[in-house]
Amino acid sequence: MHVSHLTLHNFRSYGDLDLALEPGATAFIGRNGQGKTNLVEAIDYLSRLSSHRVATDAPLIRAGADQALVRAAVVKDGRTAVLEVELNPGRANRARINRSPLPRPREIVGLVRTVVFAPDDLSLVKGDPSDRRKFLDDLLVLRSPRFAGVKSDYDRVLKQRNSLLKSAGVARGSARDAAVATLSVWDDQLVRLGSELLQARLRLVADLRPYLGAAYEAVARGAGRDDAQAEYRSSVPLGDSPESPADEGAVAYEELGFEEIAKAFTVELESRRRDELDRGISLVGPHRDELVLSLGSTDLRLPVKGYASHGESWSFALALRLASYDLLRADGDDPILVLDDVFAELDGERRRQLADLVAGAEQVLVTAAVEADVPEGLKGIRYAVADGEVTRVD
Repeated sequence: MHVSHLTLHNFRSYGDLDLALEPGATAFIGRNGQGKTNLVEAIDYLSRLSSHRVATDAPLIRAGADQALVRAAVVKDGRTAVLEVELNPGRANRARINRSPLPRPREIVGLVRTVVFAPDDLSLVKGDPSDRRKFLDDLLVLRSPRFAGVKSDYDRVLKQRNSLLKSAGVARGSARDAAVATLSVWDDQLVRLGSELLQARLRLVADLRPYLGAAYEAVARGAGRDDAQAEYRSSVPLGDSPESPADEGAVAYEELGFEEIAKAFTVELESRRRDELDRGISLVGPHRDELVLSLGSTDLRLPVKGYASHGESWSFALALRLASYDLLRADGDDPILVLDDVFAELDGERRRQLADLVAGAEQVLVTAAVEADVPEGLKGIRYAVADGEVTRVD
């Protein structure tokens, strides 16, 4: 898979841009603030309908404009499709494939797949649990686009349930009784959607784990394949969790069925009812879960957050992205790799290692402030980016 042409209209710093792209490595070189990251951000936006830099669409619209357009010609298995998203702040976005409108913009998600390496990736290991949950959900949606709808519906139900919990917490008498009775409706929806999301995350982590070990071994000096581990810690007690090993013959944590998860979810909701009413917030569900990252041998395994050095943390973050890329490739696709200003953060040896690991990708898009930061094997086609102008360098 690769993008052969990118068109932008009022996206970030670009009023109008038409850019031809080719398979292989392409490097965009320019000082900070010149617009090079905006180019790869646009392609990544088509992949997930969200940015790896900001949480909302508003900053993506050029100052003074009332909408933006991102269009890309995507080549897969020799066939080309034109994907297009129109961003309308304050109104519904619109998406098209080959000029035909889609009923819902999220139907475009996953048609082009990207894996982005960026300086902010350090938050995957040093940031809040929400950063790691987002990492899992983004990858989950790329593998199974329908989960974009599951996650959106779960978030909607969670918001409504939290509002009801807050109201019930301050109500008295019959008003409180009525609010508590209404909770059962939202409980059912939270359990249904949350169990589906939780089951998918558990299986995703199980699928990702071997690729993570191999990737960390490749990017960290002297590391072994078993040094890097990822375990899913659920707010729903599920038996064979990292905290409570299973008895012999028990079902593996990531192999639990939907009904088993839903039952455990319901029991835990009931047991936490008083706490939830007192605090006015939902305390059980995928929104409270954590991806636990650790380093070391079986005898001495420590969490990356708080114990790993800066170099180890960077290596782990890179390994997570490489593992994502390898997992998607194993699914039968070759994602577009975006290396957004990451080489400035790495020493010469790690630059060469990363370049060697991704050199076989069908398309690699690199941004860098100076050309010297880009390893020789990834310079490929080069563009100079300055003042919103993108010029090919021969």
